[in-house]
Amino acid sequence: MNEYKFTNAYRASDRVSQYLIRRVIYEGDQKPEQVLFRILLFKLFNKIETWELLKSQTGDIRLTDKAFSAYERVLSRAQDSGRTLYSGAYIMPPGSGIYSAERKHQAHLKLLHHLTRGRVVNAILNSKNMNDLFSVLRDQPLIGDFLAYQFGTDINYSAVTDFSEMDFTVPGPGAKSGIKKCFDSLGDFTEADLIRHVTDSQEDSFRALGIQFRNLWGRSLQLIDCQNLFCEVDKYTRVFLPHLAGKGGRTRIKQRFRPSARPLEYSYPPKWKLRIKKTAAPMQGDLWNPAI
Repeated sequence: MNEYKFTNAYRASDRVSQYLIRRVIYEGDQKPEQVLFRILLFKLFNKIETWELLKSQTGDIRLTDKAFSAYERVLSRAQDSGRTLYSGAYIMPPGSGIYSAERKHQAHLKLLHHLTRGRVVNAILNSKNMNDLFSVLRDQPLIGDFLAYQFGTDINYSAVTDFSEMDFTVPGPGAKSGIKKCFDSLGDFTEADLIRHVTDSQEDSFRALGIQFRNLWGRSLQLIDCQNLFCEVDKYTRVFLPHLAGKGGRTRIKQRFRPSARPLEYSYPPKWKLRIKKTAAPMQGDLWNPAI
């Protein structure tokens, strides 16, 4: 646990998600098209340092006609100097063929331009639930099941949509591998059914195992959290129980843990109405919530 990088039990409490919520979503213009632009720009790279580079070089990050060319110049210079633009948390398809771009980030800026056009934005705003939002994103170029679910979850942290995280889940490759390591057979159930069962029965399971689980100030684990936890089980067992066979044949954990001196200021979507108490904080760091 000290050597390798793992996520928090609550996806929204991870360092990158916390930065997204506090510094990207709820800072700046709150018009839906501007919020969506910031979220998608951030998530295409999923790297705090890339966001801060763009902000330091171009100022306030806004959807404008000139924004894409300005960001392309900044990112190209950064890549030429040897900077890493993307997080290693997941792999974005390059998209160079679809968008006739020489570099990956150029293709992704073209994808972002497509995603922030009126038709896609209106479809997102007209979504009725997480499944609808997932479908809209899944229909877009370069976005498969995993990215559509992750991007939809990030959009739903904002005020642009207001859906329950218990509506819908899509297990990613890591979660499917973790589930395979935990259960001999799923019978007639799917991986998504299994994630829902585990989420629904969490309180009974904690009591049966004598676990005093410290939830998120009254908020239980949601489907997205338990989906992620199966992925973490898969990662953990690659090293701790290497004889367990998962899916995909992965045998090591890619990312090493590197402590960060950057303080965490915990923030969650106001619509969750969390009543955070500093004395009950499950993690160290400054606490902040725009709902309070």
